[in-house]
Amino acid sequence: MEKRGPVLHIVVVGFHHKKGCQVEFSYPPLKPGEGHDSQNLPEEWKYLPFLALPDGAHNYQEDTVFFHLPPRCGDRATVYGVSCYRQIEAKALKVRQADITRETVQKSVCVLSQLPLYGLLQAKLQLITHAYFEEKDFSQISILKELFDHMNSSLGSTSLEGSQVYLGLSPRDLVLHFRHKVLILFKLILLEKKVLFYISPVNRLVGALMTVLSLFPGMIEHGLSDCSQYRPRKSISEDAGLQENTPRLDDYTSVSAADASNANLGMGKGDRKMAGNNSLEGQKANVPFSQPEKTCNGAQSSNSTVQRLKIPSHASPASSESDWETLDPSILEESNLKGERENPASEQVENRQSSDVSSKGLPITVQPQANTGHVVLVQGLVSGLEEDQYGMPLAIFTKGYLCLPYMALQQHHLLSDVTVRGFVAGATNILFRQQKHLSDAIVEIEDAHVQIHDPELRKILNPTTADLRFSDYLVKHVTENRDDVFLDGTGWEGGDEWIRAQFSAYLHALLAAVLQPDNEKILSDFGTAFVTAWKNTHNYRVWNSNKHPALAEVNSSHPFQGQYSVSDVKLRLSHSVQNSERGKKIGNVMVSTSRNVVQTGKAVGQSVGGAFTSAKSAVSSWFSTFTHSTQSLGD
Repeated sequence: MEKRGPVLHIVVVGFHHKKGCQVEFSYPPLKPGEGHDSQNLPEEWKYLPFLALPDGAHNYQEDTVFFHLPPRCGDRATVYGVSCYRQIEAKALKVRQADITRETVQKSVCVLSQLPLYGLLQAKLQLITHAYFEEKDFSQISILKELFDHMNSSLGSTSLEGSQVYLGLSPRDLVLHFRHKVLILFKLILLEKKVLFYISPVNRLVGALMTVLSLFPGMIEHGLSDCSQYRPRKSISEDAGLQENTPRLDDYTSVSAADASNANLGMGKGDRKMAGNNSLEGQKANVPFSQPEKTCNGAQSSNSTVQRLKIPSHASPASSESDWETLDPSILEESNLKGERENPASEQVENRQSSDVSSKGLPITVQPQANTGHVVLVQGLVSGLEEDQYGMPLAIFTKGYLCLPYMALQQHHLLSDVTVRGFVAGATNILFRQQKHLSDAIVEIEDAHVQIHDPELRKILNPTTADLRFSDYLVKHVTENRDDVFLDGTGWEGGDEWIRAQFSAYLHALLAAVLQPDNEKILSDFGTAFVTAWKNTHNYRVWNSNKHPALAEVNSSHPFQGQYSVSDVKLRLSHSVQNSERGKKIGNVMVSTSRNVVQTGKAVGQSVGGAFTSAKSAVSSWFSTFTHSTQSLGD
């Protein structure tokens, strides 16, 4: 069977004066058996036209959008979308269709990929979109088919290795803009809060949001595969039927036959207790195995397809037993037989998993790897993500915590959906920003303002002295030599990779500190209230359910711990003035007062100077008159 490339579809979305945003072309067709010009969409991707052609796009000549689509037909992997939008005057077209009645034509060319190569796809897509519009005849689709073939031949899974996955994402620019607030954004996401980014146009929005995520080790490469598990909105009657008949996502667990049998036999009482206490239930264990790649509509899916087994209805939610032991044995046997027929390499998978899962029921241990310069990734048994020896990436965007770089207005209901426990989302429509009760924090990118609604959350995120030192260290290194046109951003210190390395060291130190006994003093440098809140998050419980011996080699203290000094007092005062409402008011008063003093001084100076000149001329006039009178009297 022909191997499938990372690019799933090339799609053209246009704006119709009567129908609105609609798909005009797709290669291969979005629904097998239909033509390239079919406007029918898979139910899971019903929002595709509104994501590819963003709200308010008519205000800009061109724009770029990053967006995420939910997986199709039970496949677990997120579909990553990159769309390049342009508009052209209708009179400039060589071939003008009858339904073009407006003065301008607005279209987007979109790539749907299995790999999160946002910047790389954008760079290639912008060139093709420009060429496609230069044809001035949108029926010329051969260039789009060539783009599909070229991308699939040039991109592969190795594209996630190296710096090209971060192309177009600049932490340096982020620090220059947000300065000390970058660490607050980092901690907000660690706490799995509902964070909404806001700005227009879309390319600035998605660039800032994805750059923040790139600060988390391994997040872009391997941490977003489960970040768009949501169900599109249906009518009220359909929703009622779905709630009664359709099992929730939590009712499923993804396992391979070999892994399920191993886990069913090997999980001991200690594991049951761990799973029950942490409310993880091992639901996301996900072991890929090779099989003919088919989806429910006959189309091929990704190479890492997994089977989904339904948890029997008799499993009690209150039970302390792990869900591994509530799986129906008959289902496991049937799946095992199927795996033996379709997967000749199942024995290798079983051998690999037997090394990951302890047969004695001990907690899972991720063995440290030799420092060869190549990161070894292991499938996380609980998170389902590909993790390194430190447990990175953290399982933040799993189990209903969404990452939506751009949200269309049609997706607004997701902000209040009961199946969505949180989100990091971007929006350009002011309606999202106005409904503050639907989010924990709103990040206004234009003003670099982070608005946190809950006073208690603000206290939790209030940076410690060590955190302020860390942020100040970043800002100082980034702002050095920024005026050098030729060397700006090219050096290691203060560059993009350097900033990511600093956040990686910060997170590793936090993880290592949590593992230390009697660690209250160490954790206080990270913020005692913050660490307490973080320990209640899903991503911490998943990470803590495994053992990571490699962290023993990591320094378990804050990178900027130390005794207080006068400079710390200055830092704290500066931060308070810049970030608190009272501080901002005081700062504004001081600025306005100083301005008024200067203006008043000038006015007083001018008044005094004028008066002095007038007095001088009057005295001179009087003196000359007096002299003349004296001379007359003498004569």
